[in-house]
Amino acid sequence: MLGVWLLLWGSVALGGRADTAFLHRAHDSSGHCTYSFTVASPVEAACPEAAGGVPELRAELAALAARLSRLESRERGMGGSGPRGAEPGGARDPQQVASTARLEAAYGELLRAKSRLEEEKGRLEREKEELGRRLESSAQEISRLRAARCPPGREGPGRDTLPPAHAVPGPAAAPRWEPQPLAYQELQSERTEVPVSRLLEETALGRPGKEDSAGCGQLVWVGEPVVFGRADSIAGKYGVWMKDPEPVPPFTRDNTWRVDTVGTEVRQLFQYEEAEQLARGYPAKVHILPRPLESTGAVIYRGGLFFQPRHSRSVARYDLRGETITAEREIPGAGYHGQYPYSWGGYTDIDLAVDETGLWVIYSTEKARGAIVLSKLDPETLEIRRTWETNIRKRGVANSFLICGTLYTVSSYSTPNATINFAYDTATGTSRALSIPFENRFRYLSMLDYNPAERQLFAWDSFNMVTYPVRLSRA
Repeated sequence: MLGVWLLLWGSVALGGRADTAFLHRAHDSSGHCTYSFTVASPVEAACPEAAGGVPELRAELAALAARLSRLESRERGMGGSGPRGAEPGGARDPQQVASTARLEAAYGELLRAKSRLEEEKGRLEREKEELGRRLESSAQEISRLRAARCPPGREGPGRDTLPPAHAVPGPAAAPRWEPQPLAYQELQSERTEVPVSRLLEETALGRPGKEDSAGCGQLVWVGEPVVFGRADSIAGKYGVWMKDPEPVPPFTRDNTWRVDTVGTEVRQLFQYEEAEQLARGYPAKVHILPRPLESTGAVIYRGGLFFQPRHSRSVARYDLRGETITAEREIPGAGYHGQYPYSWGGYTDIDLAVDETGLWVIYSTEKARGAIVLSKLDPETLEIRRTWETNIRKRGVANSFLICGTLYTVSSYSTPNATINFAYDTATGTSRALSIPFENRFRYLSMLDYNPAERQLFAWDSFNMVTYPVRLSRA
């Protein structure tokens, strides 16, 4: 068989001159059968004298022999006695060869697809097991929360006797607790850091007492956002809207203020008689600021607009009655115009805030290496009264605000289920990690401030002006 194929392939390699090749088979001295053939040279009249004979022919014959050896091994493995599709006389059908190659390629592809499907099946089974474990853990957590809220054998106020959220007016009203789908309930139980027993004890089963509504305390809960208005142009994608917690005549707490901050020359301050007028989009008056404002860090306090003038590390006070700038002061070493902004950017290097204790400025310096620095300001002269340096990196948080002298930061400006993640207490000079759920409903939070008079957070979330109710524990 090997001799026949050598003769055939030798004839092909030599241009089809089969009549010039001669096959010889004989036993060697050890009794083994040997094959040999001779081929007449188509060109040379005699063999060259160079050592090694004809290297090209020898190399080609060696390659042919190796290939034939592989073919014979393959045929023996398939149980055949010769090349598949061979016709009498050793001829090979090209169509059958091509068909065989296609079938073998298709079979190989099916084997690979089967392997991929088996891997995918294994991955899905692992995910199913993990989901089962998480659901079991969630069910246990729900049982624990229910047991903590409604202890066995206890009569009186329980989960079913809590008033619904709409029945208690004001931002401090506690929403009715209802079981949530398992995945969401698991997220709630993991993200909250305040123990249920402590929260119930401090808020009398979710109903804030008089002490909470009148005094200071620590932030323990932030409610869902309520939309008050929406900007009607691209200039309002980012902005700031405010109410004065301590207004001076002729202004009242009903007056609402708004600045759309997209643009290089932001000078328009819109004045509304009340929040409902803001929702309709018709301002009662438009103030043109003497100097352009930068970013979304402005606040209204005691009859003045406090803001950062563009391209400066200063803070200015614009008097709303006289419509002039009455004070301006540089914040020593403060970064500005993109040096130390919040994580969303927007040149939010200098952020002003108001709480129960007064006026604050939030910023960072080269000396602080990007950490948040807090300074208490005199609202008339803008003189710095005291400064605190925190260990919270300003670029690592989305925004911040102050309540009762404590700085709180938000983890993300775009994640739907973000958290209030850090708190820095200026009274003790210490910080702590938190995990209070905070919803970014429209996924682009560019402004967040606390209004101590209304005890709500005011926010600007991708064209939308929203508020968040908050709850404080007893101080």
